Amino acid sequence: MKISTKGRYALRLMLDLALQDNGEPVRLKDVAARQEISLKYLEQIISVLQRLGYVKSIRGPQGGYRLAKPPETYTAGMILQAIEGDMAPVSCLAKVHDLCPREADCVTLRLWRELDDAIKGVLEKYTLADLAEWAGEGSLQYVI
Repeated sequence: MKISTKGRYALRLMLDLALQDNGEPVRLKDVAARQEISLKYLEQIISVLQRLGYVKSIRGPQGGYRLAKPPETYTAGMILQAIEGDMAPVSCLAKVHDLCPREADCVTLRLWRELDDAIKGVLEKYTLADLAEWAGEGSLQYVI
């Protein structure tokens, strides 16, 4: 499994919104500058996150974006799945898949299931609040 640039940027965008939450909306232009990501690319990502209800848009000259819920309600897995789709390492474990004729006899299926469980375990374990805490520790770089 390889997480795309779009998925990594979505996580950075959501984390930036969490870190900048002071009651005022955050301008996407400011996120783009802080994160060194193209504004056009962030606009594509934010539209998906807004459609899913992960962020709220505030219009007007002082407008911008805010998280729709507290940071501790968003897991890394939720955000990545919103952008990447199914995170299963092999197609036979995807939520929507064709039945594999070898499934009953597939020796490697056990390996793929364990890998899938491990990936999901990590991605669902950590929230934006956890990542924000790591950013505040200073010993870890704020790069995802």
